[in-house]
Order: sequence, then C-alpha cells, then structure tokens
Amino acid sequence: MTQLRLRGTLAKLKKVRVKISLGKRQQVAIPSSPQRPVPRGFKIIEKYPLYEPFAHVAIVQSPRTGEYKYVLDELQLDPLERSVYRRILDILLAEIESPKEEIADPRRFFAEEAKKIVDKYRISLGWLPDVSWYKILYHAERDLVGFGQIDPLMRDPNIEDISCDGVQRSVYVWHRAYESIETNIEFGNDEELDNMVVKLVHMAGKHVSSAFPIVDASLPGKHRLAVCYRREVTPFGTAFTIRKFREDPYSIIDLINIGTFSEEMAAYFWMGLENRSSIMVLGGTAAGKTTALNALACLIKPGSKIITIEETAELNLSHENWVSLIARQSYGLGGSNVGEVALFDLVKTSMRHRPDILIVGEVRGQEAYVLFQALATGHGGMCTMHAENLDSAIKRLTSKPMEIAPAYVPLMNIILSIQRVHLIKGNEKKAYRRVMDVNEIADYDDYRNTFKWHPTKDEHLSAFDKSVMLSSVSERIGQSKKELVEEIGRRKDVLHWMRERNIRSYKDVAAIVAEYYARPKQIYEKVLAGEEVKAVAASRNP
Repeated sequence: MTQLRLRGTLAKLKKVRVKISLGKRQQVAIPSSPQRPVPRGFKIIEKYPLYEPFAHVAIVQSPRTGEYKYVLDELQLDPLERSVYRRILDILLAEIESPKEEIADPRRFFAEEAKKIVDKYRISLGWLPDVSWYKILYHAERDLVGFGQIDPLMRDPNIEDISCDGVQRSVYVWHRAYESIETNIEFGNDEELDNMVVKLVHMAGKHVSSAFPIVDASLPGKHRLAVCYRREVTPFGTAFTIRKFREDPYSIIDLINIGTFSEEMAAYFWMGLENRSSIMVLGGTAAGKTTALNALACLIKPGSKIITIEETAELNLSHENWVSLIARQSYGLGGSNVGEVALFDLVKTSMRHRPDILIVGEVRGQEAYVLFQALATGHGGMCTMHAENLDSAIKRLTSKPMEIAPAYVPLMNIILSIQRVHLIKGNEKKAYRRVMDVNEIADYDDYRNTFKWHPTKDEHLSAFDKSVMLSSVSERIGQSKKELVEEIGRRKDVLHWMRERNIRSYKDVAAIVAEYYARPKQIYEKVLAGEEVKAVAASRNP
C-alpha cells in the first residue's frame, strides 16, 4: 500500500489525540528534550505543554523591544533513532492496511496498528530502549496521520492561525494572548515544504500542482487551509495559511464574558431572531465575524429549519434541523467550470428546501442577490461580509458584482459591525473583539443606531427609542414597544443568570434558550429565584 493511499484513507476521518501505547510493557518516564536555547536577549514569559511529554512551548519576550517569540520545544530523534525511524516508516507504509469501514479515530487506529508492527520487527531492527520507541512512534504518528512539522502547533488551543510565507522563513502564528508572533519553526528547502503542503492538501481531499497552484480547502477537524504552491504565484516558495477551527466554539455567553457583546445586546438579537429579523455581520479579516454569527445562531428558535451555505465549513450549530451546504471547486481543466458548485448555486438550491433561516457564511458575489430575494419572500437570513462599517457595506451591496437594488437594502433588517481593537487593561495593552455599533435599516439611506460602543468606558450604550425592528414586531404580535423592551430585560436576566453559573458551552446555552422558548414564565421565575433549570442538567448529562 502506498503512502498516498494511507494518507488519503485516514485523512477523511476526524482528527483526534491519542496517547501512543506500547501495550502491557512497563510504562517508562520519558525525559524532556534538551531545552532549545532561548533567543539571546529574550526572557521566558510563559511555558505550557502541548502534548506531554513530547512537545512544549515557551513564550519569550525581548525586554528591550517588547517583541514576543513562540519557541517550540519538541522531543527530537538522535542519529540512531532517526536511522531506525526511516526503516520503520517504510515498513509501516508497506504493512498497514486501510480500514475496511469508516472509523472515528484515525490516530488511535494508527497507534494500534503501528504497535503490532513494531512488536513484530523490534528485535530485527536492533536494540533500542522503550524511551526511543516512544519517540519513534510519536514522530511516525505526527508525520503519517498528523500534520507533520506543524502538528504541535495544531494541538495548541491558544493558536487561531498558522502561516508560512515561504522557504527559510519563520512560521508565524496568531496567538489569542500575544497576537501575531514569530515561531522557531522554518522549512529549510523547497522539497521539505512542498511535500508537507501536498500532504495537507491530500488530507483535505483536494489536488495541488504547478498547473493548479491555488487551493482553498478544509482539513480534518474543519480547519481552513489556503495554499499558494511553489513559485508559480509567490517568489519565496510555497506559502500556506491554516485558520484553526475550535472544537468547542464560542457561545453567546463566551462573547458576553469577553466583552464582544453586552447582555442587553444579546437579548435584543434574541428577540430579533425569534421574529425572523435578518442580520448581517460586518468586519475585516480575523475580526470575529464567523464567530459572532455562530454564537448568534444559538439564539434561533428550536425546531427552525436552518440551512448554512459556506465555501469551507466553519459554522457549528447545535440545532437538530440543520442542513450544511458546502461549495465545490471545478473538476475541469483551464478555465472550465465543469462540476463546479458555487455559493450562488447553493443559495438557489436552498430555496427548494424551505428553510426558516438561511445562513450564508460570507457574501461577496451574485449569491447576495439570491439571498436578498429569499429575504423578500419571508425567509429569515443571516450572513457576514467584509466591510469596515455600514457605509462601506451599503456601497458594496449596491455595486458590482452584488448589484442589490437600493429598494431591497431594507430587507436586511439589522447590520452590526465588529472589529479588533486594542485596549489597556491593567498595565497591558491587548487585542479584543468588540461590536462597534448595531444599526437597523429603516430604508435606503435611513439607518437607526440602536447600540454604540463607548471606547473609554468599554461598554455598549443602547437606544431602543430609535428601533424600527421593535416597532415592526409590536405591530405583528400585538404587544407595545414598552412590553417588548421589558421582555428584552427579562432575557437579559436569563443571560446574566447563565453567566453567573458559568453555563457557557454552546450546547448548554442552546438548551436553556430552547427551554425559555417553551416555558418563558416558568424559566424566568426560576432564574429570579436562583433555581437550577432542568435543561442544564439534561444537556450536561444526556
């Protein structure tokens, strides 16, 4: 069996972490690798493990410039172990058979099969201590079913992005605490970098070559991969960026806790989504648009039929009645579009599935026109768009290639703008995501600001007296605007109650929201009394 076949089979399955086991042999302590020297002039700020005992990381800082660096300390093979590793790698590739059926844990499958093969050839390969076999199997797992040299970075939950700009250039990461920082990882030559990128692309089930050097794909685990291959479009060699996908996505409670939303704002969106208000999230690259969209989706009424449309899968909803549609690239050569399924096609097709809520990951082309047509027929809709503010968004919507008629613009009821800002908390200046403002579209060129972020106080100020959405809902359901504002206050209390009890998992939050939709008075009374809600225990102990 070829190496490519093994990778192709296992790469379609979910990525998991397993501890490599050598069976019933006595477990031995594995010594840490020798510490890589901290760059001269830097001091260690923070250290934490990535995969005990094989990989650790140290965040270091220069006292003079304030610059941070990400130093990966990974257990390395000595020359003898490296020699045995090359031989055992050939044996593993030749003898591991493809699983006959779909499996959930490719790393566990590999570890079990590799253990059997190592036991079989261990004596003939020469004597090595158990410690060495642990190290060899770790590197085999990393290189065959893992992400290769960047596998430790993929294990770091603090990293959002991993990017490589070319050969003999340091890999950079976007760290949640330290933002964009340089690592001590680099690829020494074209062959090393190209081979790793080809493997990543194959893991995603795609093809890359000099003829087709640009690839956008989803890796196992829903991580987003963008590749520019070799020197066809970049002079520095192959470049890639991986946008990591959180296994435990941010819920609306998480975003309230970190200050992106306020409790009152979240309650306002909850009210809007219940009444099928359409919502657009604006922002620049890595501003948190998709994260905000995913968190807001937790507030959608249970039982609603939701269809999500994306180029690469990033949304993760807790609703049962959810259909996820993903665009597909062309199978044709040259300029042919044979086999292509674009966002435009998916949005058109979704209308035949009668969705209650249509969520488009990002609008930037003709699909925007179809989305607005869907809104005109009474469907609820949510989407994101690259734009810094409301004015820029309206100009993009009404220009090519979207070409939304000004009369259709009010169909997008609420537009919120989210940005990454730098605030001084204590004595440190850090990056945070904040909703800058929330505007309702009363008409083309008539925008009502309902929330505004106050940077000095770091709080959101509301202005419900300007809201046209509440006035519209009031007319439809026969409640006064004052009563609706009071209902927003009650939902704010429910959100605050969840925060106090650290109910933050998106599944737990969705369960409470569903319970409130079903029995609002009873749930609110329990919240006021500080009682436990049954949905919490049920969601945590299914």
